[in-house]
Amino acid sequence: MFADEMNFDKLHEECGVFGIYDHPDSAAHTALGLHALQHRGQEAAGIVTFDNDLFYTHRASGHVGDNFNSREVIESLPGDCGIGHVRYSTSGEKHVRNIQPLFAEFTFGGLAIAHNGNLTNAAALRKSLISTGAIFQSTMDSEIFIHLIATSKFKKVADRVVDALKQVEGAYSLVALTQKKLIGARDPLGVRPLVLGRIGKSYIFASETCALDIIGAEYIRDVEPGELIIIDKDGLQSSKPFAPTKSRFCVFEYVYFARPDSYVEGKHVYQVRKNIGAELARESHIKGDVVVPVPDSGVPAALGYAEASGIPFELGIIRNHYVGRTFIEPSDQVRHLGVKLKHNANSSVLKGKDVILVDDSIVRGTTSKKIVNMVRDAGAKSVHMRIASPPTTDPCFYGVDTPDKEKLIAANNSVEEIAKIIGVDSLAFVSIDGLYRAAGEASRNSGAPQFCDACFTGDYPISIKECSGEAKTAPLFKEGKRK
Repeated sequence: MFADEMNFDKLHEECGVFGIYDHPDSAAHTALGLHALQHRGQEAAGIVTFDNDLFYTHRASGHVGDNFNSREVIESLPGDCGIGHVRYSTSGEKHVRNIQPLFAEFTFGGLAIAHNGNLTNAAALRKSLISTGAIFQSTMDSEIFIHLIATSKFKKVADRVVDALKQVEGAYSLVALTQKKLIGARDPLGVRPLVLGRIGKSYIFASETCALDIIGAEYIRDVEPGELIIIDKDGLQSSKPFAPTKSRFCVFEYVYFARPDSYVEGKHVYQVRKNIGAELARESHIKGDVVVPVPDSGVPAALGYAEASGIPFELGIIRNHYVGRTFIEPSDQVRHLGVKLKHNANSSVLKGKDVILVDDSIVRGTTSKKIVNMVRDAGAKSVHMRIASPPTTDPCFYGVDTPDKEKLIAANNSVEEIAKIIGVDSLAFVSIDGLYRAAGEASRNSGAPQFCDACFTGDYPISIKECSGEAKTAPLFKEGKRK
């Protein structure tokens, strides 16, 4: 936990997915695509390919670059079709059996599936499936798709997939691979992202456009909410098996999750984040000498704030990019220095200055407090914090790793109280309407909001009645250590 102290106080996306059809370098392209999506999950990565009537897979804990970095690994994944997955767990434990893509043999042949999101009715579906004889091999809600497809009474694979999707509730973007088809789908509200691209004659699915950029692929469009796309030798077939409904894309993708060089839902993430910073400057500007981002996620908003306010932008905090997820187990005497593993104050910029500190969000507040103390220790005359999202008051149940509500600092304290806790001279968050304006909407229409913003408003667009406070499905058993 020492080296991960900064990550501990952030929200984490569950995962990223990638799929490619009819390309001779499918495994290499999938590995590159997953590398571009590494920010969406750092716990594990996996690839499944198909070639000559056989499926091949390689799955391992750790980063993509650590596990798909040799010719031997890539050559062990032959075929011109493949899907891949990077994982940050929100549902299920951190064991190899929970690494995706999942694979199973059906009456129609093999099928592999990779899923981004969280099913809010997973517990009820799992219980029902087990009662009819289903045997689960993982603790993930993603495996529910496998069993629903297996037990479907329909004959065609596409119909079985639709049958399964109509039984689940929650947020999902998924890719699936059979012997003949590559399938992509999004939930009816489009909470989680999925884009469609092409390189030459080969179609691609990916969580973000940055995964297309890395392999030189062309972005075609976003997969639409509630859309099912099937790609095979006859080309691309699109269908919408769900009743039309207004989309509710996750607005936190713009705030933090998506890579700043990606386009999601037709909007450039970097520009939206700069817009949020400009909204912050208009809504809660205060006199200062320098605008300083908490790197790296606070940089675009800080640039937008600086441009709108006319106050110089400075890198007052320098990030060490070479700290891994594990480092050392510190003694109690040096544990308080953990924040300096990843961030260090640039005292020449901060000393004697009134500092406006810009970050993307405050979750627990523990890291914010340490950052503020670090800036003050570097000689700042005053520290004013501006946050590029509204207060995070409610947990996410749709595929984001969120603390229980009682651990969310904004759920239990006013803005003034938070300011005292983290030790700033002033604190302000962008308003919910300011966030919507930054994303290209006039305001949040309370009757029909354009995004899923439940973590800020408590307005859950998909039923959460079965979910626990931790937004996780409790496993039926725990895997012990092997001797």
